[in-house]
Amino acid sequence: MNQTVETSPSTAAQQAASRPPRIAVVHAAWHADIVGRARESMRSEFERLGLPPGRVEEFEVPGAFEIPLHARRLAQTRRYDAIIACGFVVNGGIYRHEFVASAVIDGLMRAQMDTGVPVLSAVLTPRDFHDHETHQRFFADHMVAKGEEAARACLQTVQGLRALEAA
Repeated sequence: MNQTVETSPSTAAQQAASRPPRIAVVHAAWHADIVGRARESMRSEFERLGLPPGRVEEFEVPGAFEIPLHARRLAQTRRYDAIIACGFVVNGGIYRHEFVASAVIDGLMRAQMDTGVPVLSAVLTPRDFHDHETHQRFFADHMVAKGEEAARACLQTVQGLRALEAA
């Protein structure tokens, strides 16, 4: 006998809420030494918070400007419960970094709002950065904190959205 079991919306939401979230991290290759610190601390924080291995996928793009489109495409696949962007936008002297920073942050928000998939930012946009040891160390250390914060915010956001769906 061929039987099918219908799943009610509340049961489907409960099943989705019980599975570990799947996260995509889009990171810029530019300033990889600094941006990499956020990724490393994010991985450690996800592990500390109990996210099983293999639930986070990383995608590298050339620079921060390329992150929003990549994040939007990943969100559109519906394979991920959230996307985290990691980058470092600095004043390179060629163009105003404020324009790039604004475009990146606005693009991330638009990707989130257009798709309904949370897109979190660990993109630092300091007004002043000079390529010397003191600033490199300061911002690398700051990225560690940002990676941890992004991991926690990501899981809390996914949990909150799942609770809304289950209600």
